[in-house]
Amino acid sequence: MNIRQKHFLHFCIVALLAVLVIQPAIAQDRPKLVYWGGLIFSETANNMQVERIEQWGEENNVDVEVVMINQNEIVEKVSAAIEAGTVPDVFEPGTGFMLLLSQTGQLEALDDLYAEIGEAHGGWLPSVDAVMNNPIYEGVKYGIPYGANGNVLFRRNDVLEPLGYPDAPATWEELGEMAIAANNPPDYYGAGIALSNVGDGNLTQTMLQSWGGRIADDEGKTCTLDSPETREFLTWITELYGEGVFPPGATTWDGAGDNTAYQSGQAVFIANPGSVYLYMRDNDPDLAEGTRYSALPDGPVVRVSPAGVVVRSIFANSTNKDLAKQLIANLAEDDFIEEYYNNAIYAPALQGHTGFAVFTESAVHAGLLDLALNGTPAGFPDADNAAYAEFSNNFTIPKMIQRVVVDGLSIDDAVVEAQAVCAEIYAKYE
Repeated sequence: MNIRQKHFLHFCIVALLAVLVIQPAIAQDRPKLVYWGGLIFSETANNMQVERIEQWGEENNVDVEVVMINQNEIVEKVSAAIEAGTVPDVFEPGTGFMLLLSQTGQLEALDDLYAEIGEAHGGWLPSVDAVMNNPIYEGVKYGIPYGANGNVLFRRNDVLEPLGYPDAPATWEELGEMAIAANNPPDYYGAGIALSNVGDGNLTQTMLQSWGGRIADDEGKTCTLDSPETREFLTWITELYGEGVFPPGATTWDGAGDNTAYQSGQAVFIANPGSVYLYMRDNDPDLAEGTRYSALPDGPVVRVSPAGVVVRSIFANSTNKDLAKQLIANLAEDDFIEEYYNNAIYAPALQGHTGFAVFTESAVHAGLLDLALNGTPAGFPDADNAAYAEFSNNFTIPKMIQRVVVDGLSIDDAVVEAQAVCAEIYAKYE
């Protein structure tokens, strides 16, 4: 064999090694992580989250797929994905849906991550701990909170003060009186409150509880919706509807209905977590100047102002759980979350984040922080368990109201019908 032949043979051996050894290493796929997030009414905040996740993926050599979903469609889309076996790794379920999924073994236990993130950021707020330590979870953490939320009452002070109402309504009944006095259709309507089958419509459930109505007994086992207090509340709200203070379509609004009504100047009152404030801040300074904010009013029996949390969870069958946990921890870091809060509608979930400037500089964010510190627990005065979550996700109270104001059912018949639906739900969990 001559020199040229030896060189050619050497070249062939090197090429073969490259095919057998080097090429598989090059072709090896990067791990892939799928994240489903819930859209909020801040395009800036939504984009920030997507960009942060994609940046994390590049820095950690992970292919990420981020899908942002209307929050009112999370339950439907995740349920379909479970049925099809195509669930994401990480998603934002909402605490009610998280509770239901935890009961069927769908979610990964995240106790270590919860403790790790809490320790890194000064601990969790007591109200957040209270939600995550609900006895129904039996001591297991199935989600990682990234913010606290709840409703703040918005009012058109520029409309109300000239009518002799310079202060926030102290009670729901007073709000009703003010709404009637300010009602001036078609220019604007007094009460921009959703009576439809969306999360915003469940404000009526909070209102019912403030009348002393209860969904179930103290043990959370037996439905007790059919009561004099429920009938009193239903009488009040349906009579208010009869005064014409609800905008047309309030019984069929989607999740943006109350936002649109207020932003267009069509509503005098709404209850909103803060997204409308962000819109006014950026797009309508005159409306912002004429708006005032307050806590939800008292009811005839008790003040109910639910403080909840938004969470990220990991599916138990994810093949990338460690990466999913690293991503969730990254999204809690100060450099991201402070700017995120500036453009989102949440109070902090962690003690170390309460000092961010936005919680003193923004009236709505200050109100949300106060709610996170002093609001009532989720479900209060009812037990926040799986039956209560299913009842709420069924929008039973808005549907009960619709049966009277849309379908013409009597108050007695509507309550009896809702009680039957409620009892059937609670019977599943006996």
